[in-house]
Amino acid sequence: MKIVKTEVLIKQGAYFESSEFNELLTEIETAISKVVWPVGADHFAINPKRKGNGVKPIKNGCMDHLQQSGWELERRLRISTDMRPGPLDAVKELPNKSNFALEWETGNISSSHRALNKMVLGMLKNALTGGILILPSRKMYNFLTDRIGNYQEISPYFPVWENMKIDEGYLAVIEIEHDIEDASSPLIPKGTDGWAEFQK
Repeated sequence: MKIVKTEVLIKQGAYFESSEFNELLTEIETAISKVVWPVGADHFAINPKRKGNGVKPIKNGCMDHLQQSGWELERRLRISTDMRPGPLDAVKELPNKSNFALEWETGNISSSHRALNKMVLGMLKNALTGGILILPSRKMYNFLTDRIGNYQEISPYFPVWENMKIDEGYLAVIEIEHDIEDASSPLIPKGTDGWAEFQK
């Protein structure tokens, strides 16, 4: 799996210029790069069948690598007294005891908006110090479950988050994509059925 680009929407505070934070970003980038298909390959090959591939097994491959690096999966955070949203895909506690979140989109574009808003609200309420959302490129989107959130569709809204008044925090969107197209590559199962293959 390859990273096409990283769009930083919010970056406020000296910590986010530190080598310690750069190590955190490297952990995320490494986890993405280690996601391969089919199982046992050294790259990510997608069958270019329109709307033919699932997304959850791809996410779970990345999450497994992050968990091995000390990230906690499916963690719920109480963002405010009257709101406790769904669990974050992955959270890592930083040395200063603050939390950094990672979300990998497996829903539609509305889900992408909710994920970014949840992380911003977490920063406003001091429940998070930052977060990253991972989205497929438009090119990859064509081969995935219909209407999956994607980078191109959400990018026109980036100014909304860029103009949030955050004193200290980090928010970014990572655009990911397959390495190659290969019609002989098996289709990625839809739902969670394909996850057992990633665990072998």
